[in-house]
Amino acid sequence: MSRSLSNTSPSRRDFLGQAAIGAAALGLGWLASPLPAVAAETAMLADAADDWFKKINGKHRLLIDSPRPHSIFPFAWPKVFLITNSMTGTPEKECSVVVVLRHDAIPYAMKTDLWSKYKFGEMFKADDPATQAPSLRNPFWQPGPNDFSVPGVGPVEIGIDQLQKSGVMFCVCNMAITVYSAVAATSMGMDAEQVRSEWLAGVLPGIQVVPSGVWAIGRAQEKGCAYCFAG
Repeated sequence: MSRSLSNTSPSRRDFLGQAAIGAAALGLGWLASPLPAVAAETAMLADAADDWFKKINGKHRLLIDSPRPHSIFPFAWPKVFLITNSMTGTPEKECSVVVVLRHDAIPYAMKTDLWSKYKFGEMFKADDPATQAPSLRNPFWQPGPNDFSVPGVGPVEIGIDQLQKSGVMFCVCNMAITVYSAVAATSMGMDAEQVRSEWLAGVLPGIQVVPSGVWAIGRAQEKGCAYCFAG
């Protein structure tokens, strides 16, 4: 533990301190001893998510673990998987890809208005690919036809909505939403539960809220998905 902390950057240590303050403001002592209401909510999320995971039935199955913003990679890898499987005899519709947005990658599961209101680009170190500055929008939701281009390949459709049309499944970590919304609420002088509710209401269409990202990683692997780390 001491080794891990000593290797953490100053900005990251600052964030960990903010997270602790936010957690205290929200009363996250339930992490050690869950409150009945929290436990009941988690059970409901788990029931819905378990049904959602039943959609994983492809011949080839892949889990993309995305714990932080990392350029285009959390969205490019699903496309590469689908394209190359199609080239080698397995159509997209016969493959299953699950992208788990957890930890610092959770803003990609949310609508653009939340990015601008809560400055997600600064909070999560997520730059806009078009400007290379902290993003004020979700750049991977409904992108333009030429927003993303790969050398030697050309324009690629790697928006979340575009990938969903190809059958890619996205989920987002409720635990991270709970903790990070508390951090945002504390820094902005807002009510933590109100912010959390707003973030949950702002989850994009088709994205499944799961009890936690690591819970989802376990479920996806139980369904036969190979593991791929997106950075």
